[in-house]
Amino acid sequence: MSLKWLEWGQKLQAIAQNGLTYNENPFDRERYQQVRQIAAEIISTHSNIEASSLLNLFNSEVGYATPKVDLRAAVFDSDKILLVREKEDGCWTLPGGWADIGESPSDGVVREVYEESGYQTRVVKLLAVYDRNHSRHGHPPLAYHIYKLFFQCELIGGTPKASFETEEVAFFRETEIPNLSLTRVVPSQITRLFEYYRDPNKPTDFD
Repeated sequence: MSLKWLEWGQKLQAIAQNGLTYNENPFDRERYQQVRQIAAEIISTHSNIEASSLLNLFNSEVGYATPKVDLRAAVFDSDKILLVREKEDGCWTLPGGWADIGESPSDGVVREVYEESGYQTRVVKLLAVYDRNHSRHGHPPLAYHIYKLFFQCELIGGTPKASFETEEVAFFRETEIPNLSLTRVVPSQITRLFEYYRDPNKPTDFD
């Protein structure tokens, strides 16, 4: 899936954000605002998001533009992997979410697992670091550029419990994976995680 329009829009937004962060010249700042407007219009033209909503989203971003970080946990029980069903779309995903400021990635993913599933875990290994924009993965487009960190986590306690974001918690065999929330995780990534489960010595994957 080649989405050059999304890449162009994200790069223009980053240029505008960086320019507005470091440039005090009013004429230059006006031009950077125009670049941000063009970025919003490009993405809006090829998606179902209003340009005004995108512009509000971009205006909320301050400082040097960098990718956001999404944390995901692979928690196995025997030959099954832990998934949670999202209230937002009714589909299933690995427990996880945005990395928080002031929290390490490993602490963050452990917190996310507990909040979304009720299970207590500890991080065993960083399995993969993926660029969500990479065509290899096939995620639906988002306005943000995102890096996804997948951690293998060992189950150490707790009981299944849904949250304000999730409505069901369950373990699934590789051949029984339900409909996935593709904006969060795609089938090829689940397949890759099972490969790590079967071969713990595989090196960390990245793109």
